[in-house]
Amino acid sequence: MSPEEQQRVCKELAEHYRAIISLLGDDPDREGMRKTPERAAKAMMKLTKGYHQSARDIISSAVFEHTGSRIVIVRDIEFYSFCEHHLLPFFGKVHVGYIPTNGIVGLSKVARVVDAFARRFQVQERLTAQICQSLAEALATEGVMVMVEARHLCMQMRGVEKQGAVTVTYDCTGKFEQEEWRREFYSLIGKNSCQ
Repeated sequence: MSPEEQQRVCKELAEHYRAIISLLGDDPDREGMRKTPERAAKAMMKLTKGYHQSARDIISSAVFEHTGSRIVIVRDIEFYSFCEHHLLPFFGKVHVGYIPTNGIVGLSKVARVVDAFARRFQVQERLTAQICQSLAEALATEGVMVMVEARHLCMQMRGVEKQGAVTVTYDCTGKFEQEEWRREFYSLIGKNSCQ
């Protein structure tokens, strides 16, 4: 998105936030709220920047030749996303493992791929699958496994209001479809198993 387009979108979003504030019963012109529509618009644009990112481009910019690693694990990647049903945040950790064949990807790129999909309106199940599939398609691997653990404010702030609930999802390809490889993945990320 060009800088001009970003400015136009930000201005339009701010107008909508101003209307929302007013519709909900607050005064968007009072001292504490005067700049809130613009701040909220800028924040939302940053928090949804994944729509303008390509996981394939992120990965392909840092693939290196390497042989010899049985499994590469990047664990405890923090993420923040928005539930597409209520536009409330969900957040937690992503654990990624892959079995390289002809190359490895720069470690920071794995975290960037997580952000590219998390910074969109999402459901956790799709987020997990998108990260897994994008790595499987862009890298030469014998398998990819992704596990996501998250807390959802749509369950904590509203609805059932369960504060301690954690949702766990996983997806895998290749050798990780075999129990032996999944066990090794869980061991390396410090988990017994995924129920």
